[in-house]
Amino acid sequence: MELLPLCVCVLMWAAAASAEEPGPEITVIEGHDVTLPCSISEDITAERFDWRADGQKEVYVYEGGLSSSKDLSGQHEQFKGRVSHFPGGLKDGNASIKISNTKVSDSGKYSCEFRRTNQKQHVKLLVDGPLKDRSDENIPGTISKLSFKILGETQDGVNLECEVHGETFRPEVQLMDGDGNILPAEKPKISETGRSYTIIVHTKVTTSGNYRCVATQEPIKHQIYDQNYVPVPGGTNTLVRLYVVIAGLCLALLLGVVFCICRTRRK
Repeated sequence: MELLPLCVCVLMWAAAASAEEPGPEITVIEGHDVTLPCSISEDITAERFDWRADGQKEVYVYEGGLSSSKDLSGQHEQFKGRVSHFPGGLKDGNASIKISNTKVSDSGKYSCEFRRTNQKQHVKLLVDGPLKDRSDENIPGTISKLSFKILGETQDGVNLECEVHGETFRPEVQLMDGDGNILPAEKPKISETGRSYTIIVHTKVTTSGNYRCVATQEPIKHQIYDQNYVPVPGGTNTLVRLYVVIAGLCLALLLGVVFCICRTRRK
């Protein structure tokens, strides 16, 4: 019977250790919107969750239908009018937030905490300077604009769109996952006017994670990208999967202990 308390302790320790994991690192270009992920496997419509930056600045608070965007005070001036949550995902445990029109000053470490369960998740955000500052202005014909956005949710995933504008050197545009694997996509829609071009590429993803749009101009060895975290409703994040695995191991250990006790009593 001594193994039962030990199992409980192991589970609590593992859960606490997991809660302090650094979490994903997300990169976005200044001026674009970004989604910071946070979720648990239960309905949080009537719960409270807090988002903070660098452990101090109040980014966003939701509590039982009230939120920083319209009802609650205390939100840091830096984030006023630029942060929102996903009301439709609350019943599935989605506490992610969207920061609109990102600024370089938004870069930092963010934490999402569920007050009732005392669970905390972390995200690191890096906001790069605008594309024009990342291009080599000494090379004519570099891409003038690249945008990567979420179009909307469907029953089986989330639709993404990448749009590229420029002139002279038409790039190859690819959509990739967080590991750099190229995603299958629809045939690019290309329109040209004189030397200028616009390229639009669509794809659909079925799992939450980091995704990026990469545009490469091989003739001038120039490449830029935009990256975003895409939450997929119903998807299971890494932290939840870890809890499930740990709970399964402890359950198996507990059943083993019960089996041994029953066998000993029979003897």
